[in-house]
Amino acid sequence: MAFQQEFFSLKGKTALVTGARTGIGQAISVGLAASGAHVLLLGHRDNLEETKAQIAEAGGTCETVLIDLSQTGSIREQIKPVLQKHQIDILVNNAGVIYREPAAEFDESEWNRVMDVNINAVFILSQEAGRFMIERGSGKIINIASLLSFQGGVFVPAYTASKHAVAGLTKALANEWAAKGVQVNAIAPGYIETNNTEALRNDPDRSKSILDRIPAGRWGEADDIAGAAVFLASKAADYVNGHVLVVDGGWMGR
Repeated sequence: MAFQQEFFSLKGKTALVTGARTGIGQAISVGLAASGAHVLLLGHRDNLEETKAQIAEAGGTCETVLIDLSQTGSIREQIKPVLQKHQIDILVNNAGVIYREPAAEFDESEWNRVMDVNINAVFILSQEAGRFMIERGSGKIINIASLLSFQGGVFVPAYTASKHAVAGLTKALANEWAAKGVQVNAIAPGYIETNNTEALRNDPDRSKSILDRIPAGRWGEADDIAGAAVFLASKAADYVNGHVLVVDGGWMGR
């Protein structure tokens, strides 16, 4: 089949993006909307005005969905009316939290909070939206993994464990759902200028050691991840299944 420009068009599609207020989630939301998708911005507070403004400026459309993903016991009930109202063609599980503390002193409640948001909510949303996708025979799920899906990190045991789990879940769901027309993949961002990396960027020694290893010679920007998300959400990625796409300026190849 000849290549067609429409392979990357998301016109007529509806996407649900978690953690859409800032950073990577915001950039992905704007990128999907600019490519034609109607985007449901999922956050736990009604503070998504900046993302909505950027989408409007890009000529896209969106609306908000308010769910606290740390409260995993109520996610299914809260997402049910959203899935009944909208046909979710694209699910982007981007929301994530990080907590830094040496492993020997790591707070158990923080461990559970990180796990709830970073992996338990990802599974619940994938399962709930995935059922409808399987029924239709089409759909795209994009999980946001991390370089710590491959490495151990320092002082972030819960985050590392959760992001290893995201990569594993991506492959597990792809194994079951690829033949049903549902593509499940992940993006592993490198060191991106977001709220989660602010502490690292503010540490001159740590920031320099990171930059010295990145072949691209710079911290990534949230927009660097948006293009990868548009690709994985599009028809162009119909034969991509269970893949963790690293977007890291070359860090993992060093």
